[in-house]
Amino acid sequence: MANILFSLWQDELIDNREKSAEELIKSKFHFPFEYDTDTKSKAFIGWNGVAIFDESVDVVKLAMEYAKTYQEYSEACGRCAPGRWGGRIVYDILYKIAKGEGRASDLLHLKEICASMKETSKCEIGKTVPNPILTLLEHFEGEFTALIEGQKPSRYFTNDDITYISKITAPCMDACPAHVDIPAYIEGVRDLRFDDSLKATRQTMPLAHTCGRVCPHPCENACRRTNLDEPIAIMELKRIGADYETDRDLGWFHPVTPKPKTDKKVAVIGAGPAGLTGAYYLAVDGIHCDVYEELPVLGGEVAVGVPEYRMPIGKYNKDIELAKSVGVNFITDTRVTADMMREFESSYDAVLVATGARLSKKIRAKNENPKDEGYWPAIPFLDEINLFEKYGIGAPVDLTGKTVVCVGGGFTSMDVVRCSIRANAKKVVMLYRRDEKTIINNTSYEEYHEAVEEGVEFIFYSAIDEIISEDGKIKKLIIDMYELTPDPAGGKPQLLKAEGKSFEMECDILVPAVSQDADLSLLPPEWEIAKTSWNTILTDGKTYQTNKEKIFAAGDCEYGPMTIVNAVGQAKRAASVMSRYIFEGKVYRSDDEIMEDHLKALKVYDKKERVGGWIKGLAREHSEKLGVLERKTNNLEVNYGFTMEQAIDEANRCMRCYYIAMAAV
Repeated sequence: MANILFSLWQDELIDNREKSAEELIKSKFHFPFEYDTDTKSKAFIGWNGVAIFDESVDVVKLAMEYAKTYQEYSEACGRCAPGRWGGRIVYDILYKIAKGEGRASDLLHLKEICASMKETSKCEIGKTVPNPILTLLEHFEGEFTALIEGQKPSRYFTNDDITYISKITAPCMDACPAHVDIPAYIEGVRDLRFDDSLKATRQTMPLAHTCGRVCPHPCENACRRTNLDEPIAIMELKRIGADYETDRDLGWFHPVTPKPKTDKKVAVIGAGPAGLTGAYYLAVDGIHCDVYEELPVLGGEVAVGVPEYRMPIGKYNKDIELAKSVGVNFITDTRVTADMMREFESSYDAVLVATGARLSKKIRAKNENPKDEGYWPAIPFLDEINLFEKYGIGAPVDLTGKTVVCVGGGFTSMDVVRCSIRANAKKVVMLYRRDEKTIINNTSYEEYHEAVEEGVEFIFYSAIDEIISEDGKIKKLIIDMYELTPDPAGGKPQLLKAEGKSFEMECDILVPAVSQDADLSLLPPEWEIAKTSWNTILTDGKTYQTNKEKIFAAGDCEYGPMTIVNAVGQAKRAASVMSRYIFEGKVYRSDDEIMEDHLKALKVYDKKERVGGWIKGLAREHSEKLGVLERKTNNLEVNYGFTMEQAIDEANRCMRCYYIAMAAV
């Protein structure tokens, strides 16, 4: 790892100038010492400070280039003079100094303008741009004064060998696996520009209807408003633009104008969130996409796994139609085999494997026999329910008089138990090895509490020890209870069996929902595609290329069972890389993608930050929901969404927490 020459980031000051190798101090932060595989960074500058790794860095030019980015991004809202004009003045002064035309009074003026911006700017970007500039002025003042006194330009003022690569981010954007420009789409709602709102979402997220309803919204956990009162209802605001477009038959708001079709072709295996996302962005880039889907319907696990009450199929189909609108070709009822993959290798320019993970794992209890009557794994359980409820395929599932026990603690488990309630089960129980807090983190506060309201019984710190069957039919379960016990060595508490607390429970239907495996039988053995220890497809996690040229992978088959937004984020990146591979013959990340990865490692959100300067106590809006008694008997959508008035009020709570980051390489 490279050494830090100087850094002041957040509350950590490191000054290794004039120190011996033995005296060097290392940082707790993950700075981008290496910009890319074979490119080292010279410096990194951002909203929280600056880090310098190379003594050749021209700090005056660095400050000037950073101020310049503020003008280029035009993210200042223009609602206050300090934010609108302060940045321009700062840049002009720094340019003068760097050019060798500065005056002694400029430094004082520069500090005054920076201080004013910090104190009086309305937007966070206006408040934070001065931070690293003031740091450089304080700790490297001699380099500024030398240029002023000598009336000479900075050493690299006209040097093009150093590249300054910048990116705009926000805590919520960084936490979103798809890196959606959240402040932009919220601003679109606030200003009643729903087309702009939707276009901002679709820059990196084509499934706006879907992720506006079933996203676990990790972005809300990183909302700076949390440090003040309550996070913005980010997920619910996302659906506003999508519903506006389709409810009014306005056509399709694409983030960019789709390019003319070329002779390039890609095969996408799987029409779930990852496959739909990859195909959409590849098609927008002018590449013909054939999407092969094993199921008789499009949409993958969201279509057949996520219940209608949570994700209405009519809305999901709108996201699918978006992909069709740019020419994506779908082939259903087609299970791709190894022989077909061999053919694809020669007939397509690249292949994206996005098959998901649909093989339910066993719970590893004594006497567990998947052939027993009443043993019903989560994936086929949800398939049967949703194929009928959404498409009229098959027969309705009736659980009248049955006791259903589900083992798990994620979204799939939650879908199982809430569907069981709607199928009229006598009793529905979820067994989970951890606690209430963990299951909320795994899913969402809303999902857990709605399940409790509907009558689901949760038994925490529990696991099935033994399944008791008679004549090939499940009758009872022996359940062990566990306790969180402190580690004498001071490590993490251990989950240990609580002696004497085991008990029996009657059970008619046992649904394992602990996790799923990917079916990788479509990969030809002779290709020797590398796999992880979890039997998923191994990629570098950055370009999503496998060790086999032309073959890329994204979504659950690459990472294992995860959220829809994770799959979308991976597929968007994979599509971007694949496009460059197809047209340029090279596999690499764009500067924007490289910076995304660096910022993710550095962490943009600071949960300990004290947020001031904003009105505290603005109540978060809550959308109306279908009543408990009514929703238990049908599959109508539970969440009605915001009224227009609520949406505007909630959008007005957003603090536009844009930050600018920049690397010198």
